[in-house]
Amino acid sequence: MEVILKEDVANLGHRGDVVKVADGYGRNFLLPRKLALQATLANKAVIEQMKVAAARRSATEKAQAEELVKTLDTVSLSFPRKSGENGQLFGSVTSADIAGQLQTKGFDVDRRKIQLTEPLKSLGDYTVAIKLHREVTAHLKVQVIADAQGESAETVAETAVAE
Repeated sequence: MEVILKEDVANLGHRGDVVKVADGYGRNFLLPRKLALQATLANKAVIEQMKVAAARRSATEKAQAEELVKTLDTVSLSFPRKSGENGQLFGSVTSADIAGQLQTKGFDVDRRKIQLTEPLKSLGDYTVAIKLHREVTAHLKVQVIADAQGESAETVAETAVAE
């Protein structure tokens, strides 16, 4: 089945591309989610107009993303978390946590754009990539530190046991 993509689809193509996909993938995933149109002659004429509009939209999105990169490069996030003796966290820092803290600082970044291969599970400094546009990526400094309250609670418990 040939379809025309209305949006960028990972590992398949970009907006406006005509791609050949399996019938089930097209019928059950792409078409119901309005990510693609069937590649007919009428739709191919419509897609030419969509390509022009998409090129303009992509240029403005890229310019906005580049402006956001300049401000995000100066931002540093800090996450206090409870940890064990060897620096392992009792929880983790996920892309949702990072997006939430960015939201409180006034940046509207979707958690799916934050490129974490796996959650951060130990103390330390990290650089996290945020893919704002297909050609623009920001790098954010994230620091995971030991929670002072968690340490004091452990110290209090140890002194209580010692007495």
